[in-house]
Amino acid sequence: MVLINLPEHYNYIAIFLTLNCNLTCSYCINHTVGLNSKRRHLNADEWITAINRINSFNDLPISLQGGEPSMHSGFLKILNGINAEKKIDLLTNLQFDLNKFTNTISNKKFSRDLPYPSIRVSYHPETMELNNIVDKVKFLHDKGYSVGIFIVDHPESSSQISKAQELCQKHNLFFKTKDFLGEHKNKKYGQYHYQDSVFSSVLKDCLCKTSELLISPEGDVFRCHHDLYNKILPQGSILNENFKIDDLFKPCQFYGKCNPCDVKLKNNRFQEFGHCSVEIKDVREPHI
Repeated sequence: MVLINLPEHYNYIAIFLTLNCNLTCSYCINHTVGLNSKRRHLNADEWITAINRINSFNDLPISLQGGEPSMHSGFLKILNGINAEKKIDLLTNLQFDLNKFTNTISNKKFSRDLPYPSIRVSYHPETMELNNIVDKVKFLHDKGYSVGIFIVDHPESSSQISKAQELCQKHNLFFKTKDFLGEHKNKKYGQYHYQDSVFSSVLKDCLCKTSELLISPEGDVFRCHHDLYNKILPQGSILNENFKIDDLFKPCQFYGKCNPCDVKLKNNRFQEFGHCSVEIKDVREPHI
């Protein structure tokens, strides 16, 4: 098996086991600039082979996410099949059987030395009940899992955020808000490195280079979330023995409709603020 080496400046590895989700939140970031969720899904054995090919740095975890990653039929098998030396993060809404999870997956699977939890549980007040999710997170916390609650700082969620924060403090649970990225009542929310790259009616050409390895449910590697969600311009399959990352600026025709995840200012994996997932240059009017 040929390993896939990552460029030194890469900051994130995202494994989208599925884009399906068991919740229907109105502000879901996955739907911001389009979502083609009708995909073939790699089976558990294919994902295990693919993930174990990734030669990541010791401090760079592999994040399993979606959609809701636990909806993949081989979710637990995949977790157990990933080589023990690899660091794993899990982004989830925790709507699955925790007893089966803890009886099958050791808390050591989520052990790594970074200043934020390995299991990051999204709490969405629209579709989830606060006490229920806090009880689930506390259950994992008490069993030694690195876990915390994250909530989107939506302008209409201030009261729910305060209640969640208070309850987490009571139970000594990690709690963090995440910026709302989107538009609400004709106002744009979020901090963006390239201000005119999102929510624009005008598309421009540019050159773009990523610092993330993004792998879709069918095992294709994409250069950004916009391309992955819309299923356009795949860069190759993670299962292709000859696949390697070409760390180059590449032409793009979708500047103005970038996914907010790609161009927002955020913390890097060391929790240092000011990181942007992509580097963009030569923005210009499209050539006709």
